[in-house]
Amino acid sequence: MFLIHLERGIARFSNLLGVVSTVLFLILLCNVFYDVLMRYAFNDVSIGMQELEWHLYAAIFLLGIPYGIQHGGHVRVDLIYENLSIRGKAWIDLCGCVFFLLPFTLLVGYYGIGFSYEAFTLW
Repeated sequence: MFLIHLERGIARFSNLLGVVSTVLFLILLCNVFYDVLMRYAFNDVSIGMQELEWHLYAAIFLLGIPYGIQHGGHVRVDLIYENLSIRGKAWIDLCGCVFFLLPFTLLVGYYGIGFSYEAFTLW
């Protein structure tokens, strides 16, 4: 019973992160539109807006990973995956998360803590 509640809670949190990623994507779209309009129509370049594009893109990518995994929207090689049983697909998904996704997120988190700490100490 506990695992079912845990799975539902994780699924709800993943869906929430998907909604947050969608909103951030719309903000990114408006930011890029504004940046291109200002650059080509008014010959005005804003470094801050360009930096905001990179930060929004990173947030969308990192926050959207759980939603993509939950709904099967991530990229994989379907040549082998399509012909496997459900159990085989589950093993590939598990190994992909453990050996590729988890180390990547731990690495980003480890190095991101230093940046976050420096940013908050400047305030």
